Amino acid sequence: MIAKLTGLLDDFGPDWAVIDVAGVGYLVHASAKTLGAMGLRGDRVTVHTELQVSENDMRLIGFSSGDERAWFRLLTGVQGVGSKMALAVLSALSVEDLQRACAGGDAAMVARAQGVGPKLASRIVNEL
Repeated sequence: MIAKLTGLLDDFGPDWAVIDVAGVGYLVHASAKTLGAMGLRGDRVTVHTELQVSENDMRLIGFSSGDERAWFRLLTGVQGVGSKMALAVLSALSVEDLQRACAGGDAAMVARAQGVGPKLASRIVNEL
């Protein structure tokens, strides 16, 4: 398991970054909020990570904090929420906003995330 990476931000795109750790470039998928917090190419960055392995893919997901990673794990535990959907929620809402939405039963706030409809937003709020 790769729990954390510290290195230089080598490249980035709309939902990914390459982090150079001692000459090895790790492709890390991340939320827009995490990517925005990383800075500019060449900056030293630290990301908490989650390695997801499926039959035909291995994907490293990066987070700006351990709390964000914990909420990603909670979100992906909800039926119908995969890693891309969880990242969409974390791109639209901060961890604090997501906590408030779930505590207050505010499915409309969760539905602001791209691709999250009212039914899925209700399921997320009810289960979490």
